[in-house]
Amino acid sequence: MWAPRVEQASQFSSDQGGHISSETRINERIRVPEVRLVGPNGEQVGIVRIEDALRLAQEADLDLVEVAPQARPPVCKLMDFGKFKYESAQKARESRRNQQLTVIKEQKLRPKIDQHDYETKKGHVSRFLSAGNKVKVTIMFRGREQSRPELGFRLLQKLADDVQELGYVESSPKQDGRNMIMVLAPHKNAKAKQKAVKEPVES
Repeated sequence: MWAPRVEQASQFSSDQGGHISSETRINERIRVPEVRLVGPNGEQVGIVRIEDALRLAQEADLDLVEVAPQARPPVCKLMDFGKFKYESAQKARESRRNQQLTVIKEQKLRPKIDQHDYETKKGHVSRFLSAGNKVKVTIMFRGREQSRPELGFRLLQKLADDVQELGYVESSPKQDGRNMIMVLAPHKNAKAKQKAVKEPVES
């Protein structure tokens, strides 16, 4: 059974989905002697003359839409083109609305940070993770501190342990020149946990 090539399928899905470019030819704009016709429900009609395909479209009160112009002969489908474009636009908007944009925040620490500053930085990291953002934690070494990388490693490990309920280590601590970097990612339910903490259950 004939099937469109993969690169053609990326341009169009024979079901109620997929993408049709603004340059798609429909009805009388299709200027070829014959086409491989697909019915409105995806059934294969076969190769027919363009005149016959246009007549079938008119009789069914549908449009003849060229969905695979590179095929030989081109593949055309009977469909309500206006309805298809509307539904595709709706799905695209819904997809954008549901798409989560990954944001990477950064927090910088010194290897000999005091407890008060550490708690402040930890609070920032917790807030970022609770909001669903990844956090790039950077330990900055200066002077002789560069000879003590274990200080930075222990500090990053401590931070990861302290925020483990909100996030996990996505990228383990790695030395990068004068810095040591670790990436924390939020748990999928981090937002839900944070909301539960902020909104106590009523008795």
